[in-house]
Amino acid sequence: MNLLQFRSLAEKIFADVRELTFDGVGVTRASYGEGEAAAADYLRQLALSEGLEVYADRAANLIFRRPTSEPDAPVIWVGSHMDSVPQGGNYDGLAGVTAGLLCLIARQREGRTDALPLEVVGFRGEESAWFGKAYVGSSALFGKLSDADLALPQRVSGAPLSEYMEKAGADMDAVRAQEVLVNKDRIKAYLEVHIEQGPVMVARSLPLAVVSGIRGNFRHNHVVCVGDAQHSGVVPRWLRHDSMFAVADLIMRLDEHWRVLLERGTDLVVTAGVVNTDPAEHSISRIPGRVNFSIEARSKSTDTLEAFYQLMRAECTAISRERGVRFEFDRRVLSDPATMDEDVCKVLSGACAAQGIPFEVIPSGAGHDASLFANAGIPSGMLFVRNQNGSHNPREAMEIEDFMLGVQVLSDSLDELPQTKALVAG
Repeated sequence: MNLLQFRSLAEKIFADVRELTFDGVGVTRASYGEGEAAAADYLRQLALSEGLEVYADRAANLIFRRPTSEPDAPVIWVGSHMDSVPQGGNYDGLAGVTAGLLCLIARQREGRTDALPLEVVGFRGEESAWFGKAYVGSSALFGKLSDADLALPQRVSGAPLSEYMEKAGADMDAVRAQEVLVNKDRIKAYLEVHIEQGPVMVARSLPLAVVSGIRGNFRHNHVVCVGDAQHSGVVPRWLRHDSMFAVADLIMRLDEHWRVLLERGTDLVVTAGVVNTDPAEHSISRIPGRVNFSIEARSKSTDTLEAFYQLMRAECTAISRERGVRFEFDRRVLSDPATMDEDVCKVLSGACAAQGIPFEVIPSGAGHDASLFANAGIPSGMLFVRNQNGSHNPREAMEIEDFMLGVQVLSDSLDELPQTKALVAG
């Protein structure tokens, strides 16, 4: 089945959804918000116009399938997310949903019968930018949203996640009870196409890559260092309780630990993405008495994450003692690392090779919904598409030629997967 003929439809989908969700700088599709809903409605109408069925699951994710599909029959799922970060790029998430839909539309138009039917899922709430937690829509499916998760405030309105999910149509009684909202046994495999969000593929001239695994992370969205606000000109260093210098000290100590761990071959990345004083009180002539910041670390190893977390807390204790400050932490948010299924990776690799496409097998530093499926025991795989200028910014620059190669490899892999050991055994 030649999927390259669907290039014009792919270009139309990307252009239409961008226009619907353009914010003047990039695209904004807030989790369980207006932009995400606009993208979902567009994709729903497109699917219906192609004779497909569309329904919302109990977590308000969208499921697309052919009308001939049996509701309880074994299937392969292909999906990604429909939301974006604020002022983000148009391809992050949307590329994966579009790739799956093109495969589904092609099968519908041809009227073909597959050994394992395809269903496509558009997840809500994958981006952590809006509520401080990633993978909301897929986590809800697997009964993994706690009361503390549901109470997380939206970054602008402050209203809880539960309120937004309920407005979107999620079954909040089931979500709160942490019911598993999907029949895992019927999903024989999960595949996700996604743009690469780093520079590796561009640097190595790789149109596509097969993902070997996904880093997990720990996060504190909001940490406060509390010191003592005083006049900048009259308090000597030895009497200061400067929260800004304390936070800077912490970040530099963590950076040095990170450097040493990397030299030992440890997989780890560390980020303090938010650092600020209160605009209502900060001043060039005032010693900051309160600094807010975030902290995140990612690794393929759960043990590495836990060890680095304990190291970070120990440094906070030491700095508190040395500088006369204190650190106040919100709830630690965790995401587990995930390993992609070996057989599924071989199928994706084989499909790339059969098309003569240069590719490599690489890990994913960014998180994806695929990690939830892999950790639920569902054979999972991911395909990266080359993308310039990184991601989570409006300068994402995926070439449509690369994307269509990814769609073709995805379609070929869907044909091959039913014969693999992982799926036959399941």
